[in-house]
Order: sequence, then C-alpha cells, then structure tokens
Amino acid sequence: MEDALEPEKKRTRGLDTVAKIATSRPRAPALTTVPQTQGQTTAPKVPKKTGPRCSTAVATALKNQKPGPAAPAQKPGAAAPVLGGRKPTKRPAWDLKGQLCDLNAELKCCRERTQTLDQENQQLQDQLREAQQQAKSLGAECRTLEGELARAQAQAEQGQQELGNLRARVLELEEQLGTQQGLVQELQKEQLGLQEERRGLAARLEEQERRLQASEAALSGSQAEVASLRQEATTQAALLVEQGERLHGLEMERRRLHNQLQELKGNIRVFCRVRPVLPGEPTPPPGFLLFPSGPGGPSDPPTRLSLSRSDERRGTLSGAPAPPTRHDFSFDRVFPPGSGQDEVFEEIAMLIQSALDGYPVCIFAYGQTGSGKTFTMEGGPGGDPQVEGLIPRALRHLFSVAQELGGQGWTYSFVASYVEIYNETVRDLLATGTRKGQGGECEIRRAGPGSEELTVTNARYVSVSCEKEVEALLHLAHQNRAVARTAQNERSSRSHSVFQLQISGEHAGRGLQCGAPLSLVDLAGSERLDPGLTLGPGERERLRETQAINSSLSTLGLVIMALSNKESHVPYRNSKLTYLLQNSLGGSAKMLMFVNISPLEENVSESLNSLRFASKVNQCVIGTAQANRK
Repeated sequence: MEDALEPEKKRTRGLDTVAKIATSRPRAPALTTVPQTQGQTTAPKVPKKTGPRCSTAVATALKNQKPGPAAPAQKPGAAAPVLGGRKPTKRPAWDLKGQLCDLNAELKCCRERTQTLDQENQQLQDQLREAQQQAKSLGAECRTLEGELARAQAQAEQGQQELGNLRARVLELEEQLGTQQGLVQELQKEQLGLQEERRGLAARLEEQERRLQASEAALSGSQAEVASLRQEATTQAALLVEQGERLHGLEMERRRLHNQLQELKGNIRVFCRVRPVLPGEPTPPPGFLLFPSGPGGPSDPPTRLSLSRSDERRGTLSGAPAPPTRHDFSFDRVFPPGSGQDEVFEEIAMLIQSALDGYPVCIFAYGQTGSGKTFTMEGGPGGDPQVEGLIPRALRHLFSVAQELGGQGWTYSFVASYVEIYNETVRDLLATGTRKGQGGECEIRRAGPGSEELTVTNARYVSVSCEKEVEALLHLAHQNRAVARTAQNERSSRSHSVFQLQISGEHAGRGLQCGAPLSLVDLAGSERLDPGLTLGPGERERLRETQAINSSLSTLGLVIMALSNKESHVPYRNSKLTYLLQNSLGGSAKMLMFVNISPLEENVSESLNSLRFASKVNQCVIGTAQANRK
C-alpha cells in the first residue's frame, strides 16, 4: 500500500511545486516579454531608445490597454478553493484520493488561467507590434523634425549673429554720424571764421594794392637813388683804399715817432719805486725820504729822490751828533709810496707798445729783499685787479692793441715762457708733472745754425691768447719758484725769474712781418755779504745763493757799462742771466729798470747801494734802436 502510494506522493509533490510557481509569479507588466507557453513564440522587445513622440505614443497605447483580471495566487500548501463560498476543510493525510481530486481541480484552474494569460499575451503582442510600428513612424517623423529643428537653430544662430553685427554696425554708424555732425559743426564754424578772414584779407589786399602802387612809385625813385649810391659807393671804395694807404702810412709814421719819443726818453731808463710801510713796521722819521717837485712844480711827476742818513760814529768838536747826510738821486721817474699799480703801468705802457711794433723790450725789477720787486712785476695775492702787476697788465694791453690792429690787417701771435736762474742753473717754472724739479736739464742754446735767437732747451713754450691763460701760467710759476726765509724777509725769492713773450706780427696784404721779445725780469734780492758774520751749517746754502745772486747782478752792471761804452767785447756769457737776455740788452733793444727800495730807516744802507747802482745804469746811453722787420 505504501509502495503504491509512493508514486502518487511524488506526483502530488510535483503538482504542489507547479502550483507554487503559478501562484507565486507576479503579473507581467504591459510591455514585458511573455514566456513561451505551449508552442507560442516570445514577442520582440520594445526598443529602449525612441524619440519623445514615440515614447509618448507607446505610453498612451499601453495606458488605453486594460489588462484582464488575474486570479489571486494561493499560498503553497493551501487547500483548494471550495465552491459555494464554503471554507474547505483539510483532508486527512490518509485521503489520498481526495487530495488527488483537489490537485486535479487545481490543475484545471491553472490551465484555464494559463489559457487566459496566453490570450492576454497574444493581445499584448499585437498591441506591441502596433506600438512598434507606430514608434517607427514616429521615430522617422522625430528625426525629420530634429533635422528641421537643427536647421532652424542654425538659421536662428546665424540670424542672431547677423543681428549682433547689424546692431554693432548701427552703433558704429551712429558714432560716425555723431562725429560727422561734430565735424560739420566745426566746419561750419571754420567756414564762418574763413569768411570773416576772407573779408579781412580782401580789405588788406586792397590796402596792399594801394601800398604796392605807392611802393612802385617809390621804387622808381629808389632805383635812381641806388644808381647814385652805387656811384657814390664806388667813389667811397676808391677813397677807402686811399684812406687805407694813408692809414698804413700814418701807422708807420706813428711807430717811427713813437720810437723817436722813446729814444728821446732814453733807450735805457731807470724808474725808482718806494714801497709803502707795511702794518707792523716802524714809521720812518720825518725827512728820511723826500720827493722834490720837478721844474714844472707839484703838477709834474717826481723825478728826484732825497734820502737822509745819520751816522752815529761821526760827531762835531763840541760833542754833539753830526747832522744827517743827505743823498740826492735823479731818475727818469720816481714813484712815491702812495703810487698804485695802474699809475706805474701807465708810465711804461708806451714802452710795451714798442714791443708790439717790433722792438725788443726788457724790464727789470731790481732791489734788496722785501723792497716790492715781485709785487711790482706779478702783483699781490687774491686776484684783486687793483694790485695786478706789470706782467698781467702788459699782456692785457698787448692783446687789446693787437685786436685793434687786426682791423688794419695785422695778425699777432704770442708765445710765453717762464724760467728762473737759481745758482747759475736754469729751471723751467712752467714744468708740470714729472718734469718738475728738472731745471738743471735746461740749457741756453741758439735756435739754429747762424741764428741770433736764443732758446732754452727742455723748457715749455706756451701759446697764449687771453688773460686767463696768462693767469694760469703765473700761478704755476709762483708755485714752482725757489724761495727761502732770509734776514730781510720771511719769504724771499732766491732766484732771477724771467718771463719772456715772443711777439710775431704779420700783415698778409702788404707782406710785412715783425717780431720781438718782451722780457719781464724779477731779479733776486741784492743783499751785501757781511764778512764778519759767523754762519752756521744751515746758513751756508743761503750764503751760496747770495754769492750767485750778487755775481749775476754784477755781471748785469758790467754788460750795461760795456754796451754804453761801445766796447768790442760784452761779457754776456759771464752769467746765465745776461746770456739769456742777450737779445734784449743790445743796441736794438729798449731797457727799463725799476729800482725798488724800502722806506724803513733800518734798510738805508741797502737802499743807498741800490740807488747808486741804478744811478750808474741811468747814466748809460745805448745806441739807436732798430725794429726787427722783414
């Protein structure tokens, strides 16, 4: 019995399983695939990607399709439903036949339900095929509309771009219109101004035409006047040539008369200058220095000097001191202590002019240390124009006169040199840099074979053309000059300084040339040696300097005496000073000596020696000077 029921249990378990599957499967949605049952084919799947219109159509079709009623699923193991609404009773386990009947009834219901579902599935597949066809048509229509939409969007973008371009063009045209309107307004204003100007020009034109007519009338008169003036200009040109010839003749005559005047004054002249008393120095006693008036009275420049000297060693028989001895001297000109630098230069300005005319000129400053020689020649410190010396004043005068003569066709050039003679050694005062202190290398030589012109080797010859250049040279020479402290002065020049200016003039139109040296010499201090003076080691150098200075000054006196006596031999070579100034001391030269003396009574002995030497020079007469012309 159990073996017979075993296959029946397996069949019942299989039916329960089918019932469970049938009751537990949910109802398929409207657009899902229905599984193939009893030889039926599965409906094709709906395409996932469709256009918006296709999706809308499918959704509408499915919404309109109403699915049939589905039987509710039963729980597994539940009893078969009982007709009539009765609640089925659970069959006992032993009632296999009843259970089989229930299963058969349930299977029948399932088959009926399956058949119903197949019908619904067939209907849904038909609807799906219609929806797919409708979706295909709608997709084609959608693609067509999308193409049209893309073209419409492109046309819209192009229209927007053209609209933007048109708006920009409209703005640009509006701006141009505003500019053009502004220009039109400006042009209208300018047109009004031009019209006003045209009216003014028209009035001026009428005025100019009237003036032109008057000018034409005046021109005709002026032409006649120009012809007359041209004729007069021709006459004036001929007269100018005649006046030029006459002016040249007068210039030559002036030079001749100027030279005669200088010769009448003497080709060798001596001026005496007494320096003023300096602050801190004792005042000389009354009557120590007297300046007697000339023949014309006080209005005449003084030419005499009287110096009194008291000798304590002399006395009278009564024991009273002897009266002072008076010494009288006469020179070409005497300058008292109150005489200024301008007054002194005014007296020698004509002599400086002779150098420009072609005559050698030499001016000395002679005297003891501290008598004012360097002040006379170079001037005082500080650059004060009132105390400028003879050298800067002489060159300023030469530059001025040379510029005036340039209007007559003369051109001048000036070359300056400045040397000192220290212990019979020539030094260049214009040396700069490494050449300083090498004065021993300078020697006096002839300029060339057969030449009478002397030159100093290794010395600087500087072309000058203005006062500033001369000032620079004087400043450099003042720094390089040998000075030392002596018993007479805190700062004494221990050398002879010789400033020479070679003057060259040319008149190209007449082929005339002239040249002459101007020598301005500041001699070293002339102090006598005291034989009884005991010298220490530090004073021996000063002694050698003094001996060399006095030797050269003595040679200068001998040279002047030999020239005056017309001796055949003149001892120029006995001293470097006289040898260097040889061409400025001869018969064709003009010489002037300043004897500078101190106003102090303590220097009376040296003053008398200087005055006596100057008196001997003043008595000398040198031959007639001749200009160096070619």
